[in-house]
Amino acid sequence: MGTTTTQPDHEIVVIGAGPGGIAAGALLKRAGIEEFTILERAGEVGGSWRDNTYPGISVDVPALTYQYSFARKADWPTLFPAGVEVQAYHQDVARRYGLYRHLRFHTEIVREVWDETHRRWELHTADGQIITARFVISAVGAFLRPKVDCGIEGFGDFAGKVQCPDAWDHDFDMAGKRVAVVGTGASSVQITPAIAPEVAHLDVHQRTPVWCVPKPDYAVPQWFQNALRVPGVAAAQQGMILLAMEPIARLATYLPLRLVKPLMAAFDAFAKRVYGAYLRRVIDDPDTAAALTPDYGPMAKRLTLSTGYPAVFNRDNVRLVTDGIERFTEHGLRTSDGTEHKYDVIVLATGYQMHTDPESYAEGAIVGRDGFDLGQFFRANGVQAYEGVALPGLPNRWMLVGPYSLADIGWHGMVETTASHAIRAIREARRRGASVVEVSERAHAAHHAEIRRRGQVLRYYISTLNKGIPTYYSNSHGDTPYFRPSGLLETRWRGRHFPFTDYHFGR
Repeated sequence: MGTTTTQPDHEIVVIGAGPGGIAAGALLKRAGIEEFTILERAGEVGGSWRDNTYPGISVDVPALTYQYSFARKADWPTLFPAGVEVQAYHQDVARRYGLYRHLRFHTEIVREVWDETHRRWELHTADGQIITARFVISAVGAFLRPKVDCGIEGFGDFAGKVQCPDAWDHDFDMAGKRVAVVGTGASSVQITPAIAPEVAHLDVHQRTPVWCVPKPDYAVPQWFQNALRVPGVAAAQQGMILLAMEPIARLATYLPLRLVKPLMAAFDAFAKRVYGAYLRRVIDDPDTAAALTPDYGPMAKRLTLSTGYPAVFNRDNVRLVTDGIERFTEHGLRTSDGTEHKYDVIVLATGYQMHTDPESYAEGAIVGRDGFDLGQFFRANGVQAYEGVALPGLPNRWMLVGPYSLADIGWHGMVETTASHAIRAIREARRRGASVVEVSERAHAAHHAEIRRRGQVLRYYISTLNKGIPTYYSNSHGDTPYFRPSGLLETRWRGRHFPFTDYHFGR
């Protein structure tokens, strides 16, 4: 067809040096591949754990499962370690695998364009450079950009200090200030009890009550740390957790919807009764306890864990505000009842634009073969990808945090699976001497149809049984692409054993 191949600047480029980029780099090394570069927009590895340093931040799944299988850490001090400890772990893994010499910091990719003539990707940087690569692994995470004002009018009118979880100003003294926390998600649940003792007054503005169960943040005893250092013990421990989770994942995937509907309704009703009783026991004021009690099921939004969030409302200087926010004012926030609440500081814990939202993908930002535009495709057809990593029309490109990709206990297990998929495809292309590898339309369509069929239970639970609840588990199309409807073991196996016949390999 007259196409030619030209040597690109890089054989393999990984975009992003968060948990996904670190996993890709380490697994490339373990596969004996040294010809790769990791591009990172910031000046250090770690992703969200680098950016988020707000008070009280810690991991919300046990650290023994929140780590790479190829870099297990035995000496976590607590079951749910602080963010600085998790960030140090990522830096240590990057050093251990020699990734820093592959890293190019302060390089933000704003546009990706496939060059069919030369069979390579052109990666446009924020400062106007073009980097070319034969293969691209996008390790951009799930939480793309913070929702700064969350659609509330007058954001620029506020004259006081604004604190954001992903850009916390630690030099600013919060002591003695009147503070508002907007939002009740995972970051708010950690920030609120952390700052309450030092501020003069704290209002928590709640749109939707959050499920927040106690976090058993116990110290990891030395004898257990020593046991985890014995070869095979840590792997066996995590394997037992995976096996324990597998029946739940399979029931949610394979049981007929007619059987699951009454079970889910009964589960939600029971959970709400139990949680309501828990809040009435730990919160002194009955009205506050009632206002904090969700009227939706515990799995419809992200379940949060806390060492003190519900009980913080027993403090004299903490108040729950449930009236909707109408707008920012010069001195604070005006709520829908007409009250102006005056603050020195407003903490915006209002969430992120997600990788599962079609709107998060700008048109023209990722353009593949024959003008295939990822943003246009997702808006028209919904977010989707073969095994959560690849799309026809985007040759030589894989994403590690894609639609319907999470079927693991934590992010590390997921990105290991998706990175293994991408590297396996790249290795086979190199073995065949192929300059292009692209998932077939047939394989992609069959996979997505299977995902849609298997996902009916989750869609019903979130979009019907708990309809109207604002949650990033569901997007503007009414789809639920945050989770993959599949067993954990099956997902891991498919990531490492997908058939090569699902891809086209070309010179």
